[in-house]
Amino acid sequence: MMRLLPFLSFLVICMTTTHVLDAQPWLLDSPVITTPELRAWRNARILPVASSLNEHSIHSYFNTCPESPDGRYVLYFSSSAANGEKGDLRIMERATGVERTLVTNLTAEDAHRVACQQWIAGGRMVAYHDFRDGLWIVAAVDIESGRERILASDRQLGFGAPAGEWVPVYGCHWKPGKHRNLELINVTTGTIKPAVLASDVLARYGQEVVRMVGEGDISLFFPVMSPDGKRVMFKVSRGTDTDNFRARKASKREGKFVYDLAAQRFIGFYERWGHPAWTPDSTGILEKGIRIYYLNTSTIRRHAVGSPSNHQSVSPDGRLYVTDSDIARRETGKPGEWGIIVGSLETNEFTTIHRFMNRDGARSWRKPDPHPVFSADGKRVYFNISDGGFTRLYVATIAAIPAR
Repeated sequence: MMRLLPFLSFLVICMTTTHVLDAQPWLLDSPVITTPELRAWRNARILPVASSLNEHSIHSYFNTCPESPDGRYVLYFSSSAANGEKGDLRIMERATGVERTLVTNLTAEDAHRVACQQWIAGGRMVAYHDFRDGLWIVAAVDIESGRERILASDRQLGFGAPAGEWVPVYGCHWKPGKHRNLELINVTTGTIKPAVLASDVLARYGQEVVRMVGEGDISLFFPVMSPDGKRVMFKVSRGTDTDNFRARKASKREGKFVYDLAAQRFIGFYERWGHPAWTPDSTGILEKGIRIYYLNTSTIRRHAVGSPSNHQSVSPDGRLYVTDSDIARRETGKPGEWGIIVGSLETNEFTTIHRFMNRDGARSWRKPDPHPVFSADGKRVYFNISDGGFTRLYVATIAAIPAR
């Protein structure tokens, strides 16, 4: 019964909120904004991060912040290639604007998540993956010494907890070979240890897996660790054994499985992935529709009904969310227009802080999305904009978080 409860709760939510959604106008802002934090975000200053106007500067994903945990640097993938799939990792010092290249000549699977670059080990290192000499590798670079360490081969990188030293890795989803499980790698020592076995997923959720991706061998795909490093969520994948990883049908990837790494047990299964992001206390998962799955109580709550949503993440204090969304069908939206929306998880109000055209940029087979995310102090939101010939990283800044 515990296994079915989240799904049944989801059905109840769908049935009880459909008429509410139908009654809501397709607004870009709540009719009344009383939340002080949202009023502050309405006046955010928005600027590009990188100095160059003639190349891509792409933040990897909404599950990781491009700003270092101490707020000193901003990390991004820089590329002059039209498709944004080949480039360098750079950091920019926020106080001075000085940019420095960490790693050169990387090859990405696509421009959507580029090198999956992310801060790790409290900001001492940056982890990433690269297609190098015909093989995928996972590596980390020390930002002070510039020393690169190859951590694993024939694997790709998920998203770890920036304060910790462990990153999750998995076999290539289209052709995993012997690497079908999730593993954790310590970026300091290089130690590799198993985290979740594909056989254990099948033993627990075999029928659900077959229903989603069919029968046969599977691998575990795209792990995202909780902020405390004790939990992980991931998909299952059934590859086609192709050598062409730049193909939309290279594998079938479905589901959302949540696992307690410390207790070595499954917490839950959900058929919908929903672009999930962890809450800062590691006890909840926010997904599309501004739904939060509260794992400790096996309940689901819908917040900010009517808010646009696509890729959403939670502020460090757990009070706000930020999301991107195609707003073409909303209010005064235009074809190709997207917005960055900040909302309250307490008052259920929301406001659009920036609107922009987002239909150009990197010409990758899988295009980048804005992927907004808060800085560690909650005063900045980073996101990509794909307008004109380039996809560029932007930052929205407020001077201070209003006191309560």
